[in-house]
Amino acid sequence: MSDFVNDFWNMYVIVIVLGSILACAVLLIVQGKATFTPGKTMGHVWDETLEEYNNPMPKWWSWMFVITVVFALVYLALYPGLGNFKGMLNWTSVGQHTTEVQKMDAAVKPLFDKYMAMDIKAVAGDKQAMEMGKRMYLTYCMQCHGADARGAKGFPNLTNSDWQWGGEPDQIKATIAEGRMGIMPPHAQLGADTVKDLANYVRSLSGLPNDAVRTARGQEAFSSAGCIGCHGADGTGMQALGAPNLTDKVWLYGSSEAVITETITNGRQNKMPAWKDFLGDAKIHLLSAYVLSLSQGAK
Repeated sequence: MSDFVNDFWNMYVIVIVLGSILACAVLLIVQGKATFTPGKTMGHVWDETLEEYNNPMPKWWSWMFVITVVFALVYLALYPGLGNFKGMLNWTSVGQHTTEVQKMDAAVKPLFDKYMAMDIKAVAGDKQAMEMGKRMYLTYCMQCHGADARGAKGFPNLTNSDWQWGGEPDQIKATIAEGRMGIMPPHAQLGADTVKDLANYVRSLSGLPNDAVRTARGQEAFSSAGCIGCHGADGTGMQALGAPNLTDKVWLYGSSEAVITETITNGRQNKMPAWKDFLGDAKIHLLSAYVLSLSQGAK
């Protein structure tokens, strides 16, 4: 597959690169044929004391240009640099990265195999394993869940005991390996007034301030609108569906009436990407143990 959308850019790069090298070569040739008169000035004077003399370039400087031209031509013959030309060595940054990753994987494989043979809870209690898990977390997970693993709006806090998809070792491992797709369907069809009633009822479930009249109506709507199908009759949610518990103090997007109203009206869609193909089973096993350790002491 070409690196360029058309041949123009391929030729553009080739012309620019070779043109630059040719310019250095021309400078050398011109300087080599020029006539110099030592001691004679060019008539250029600065501050009445500095004058430009008609002297050739120093030999060391000329030789640096020669070396630069030769090195550039040899490099471009061996390595990519001229548009789509791959170079005689057929070297690529992707290929080098793959080779280095394979060498590193081979070096650490015995250690990963050791932890792979252990139960996830046992790995979570191993100090060395947790140091490795932390580095992996900071490499792959902190962009969404934060360096402290406390998450952000739309990204779960991994340090508490609230688990949308389940906090058992196998459930955590499945989440990391296969990913998750959380979907809250929109309910704008209920009308703004009913949605507001529902928002007040949902706030009441976790002990937040609410309008008593709207809450009473919202409780009826919670059943008639089908909310119990995912969140349960008591609002405690269903981990198998990824439906969050509405009765605790944990809110993925926020607990204000305005945010809850927005969620009910427009719905939510949140995806946890699958890491199985990228990380492999051994690394996921270790990372699962580290994530488990983050909440082990959470109340």
